Amino acid sequence: MSRVEQRAKLDLERIVFIGRTFEEYMDMFSLSMKELEGKSILDCPAGACSFTAVGNKLGLDITACDIAYDHPVEQLESKGLRDIEHAMEGMGKVKNNYIWRYFDGIEALKKHRVHALKDCTNHMRESSKHYIPVTLPSLPFQDKEFDILLSAHFLFMYADRLDHQFHIQTLNELLRVTKEEVRIFPLVDLEGKRYPYLEQLMADLMDKGYVVEEVNVSYEFMKNANTMLKIKLNA
Repeated sequence: MSRVEQRAKLDLERIVFIGRTFEEYMDMFSLSMKELEGKSILDCPAGACSFTAVGNKLGLDITACDIAYDHPVEQLESKGLRDIEHAMEGMGKVKNNYIWRYFDGIEALKKHRVHALKDCTNHMRESSKHYIPVTLPSLPFQDKEFDILLSAHFLFMYADRLDHQFHIQTLNELLRVTKEEVRIFPLVDLEGKRYPYLEQLMADLMDKGYVVEEVNVSYEFMKNANTMLKIKLNA
């Protein structure tokens, strides 16, 4: 194995390739088909989510980007299945950190995660052009290239690993490539604690002229993770 191949393998092992379903996205971001039709949409970072796969088959215009997409789809699918198994094995120990209304148990959760992964990787094989490798906080897209940008389970969730400056740089980049609005979910970390700089971040965005709103959503799986941040770029 070459050094390049070793590096790729190590990098992939540091990535958790697990995703949510199209239906979860619609609930997490309080979306309707009507408001998405005719829009150019970016899912960033998208991971193993099926939003792009299902959405495009329904006639939507969705692009997914993620650091993981530098790797072959076969590796990603295999890694995803291992990650799901590992996550489900540990779920029993932290089951009380979750609200079991959306899913009626660990087996149902596993079924959703596998379904999302399969939809995602199958679509990657069929239409790889929709899946763009990126390394945040920079994106290889033009200014205002997308009407709507959705960002799930990344910003705010890893506040213990990604410092505040990274959050600011990434958010500025998300806003740069978006024309109408950015939606981010959730607003808490992996322990369900609210991002400590969120209010200051919202105030700074409003000072720059953005319309910023914290919106309650119907989706709540992890405790306290039931709001999203909606940033409108043109009032």
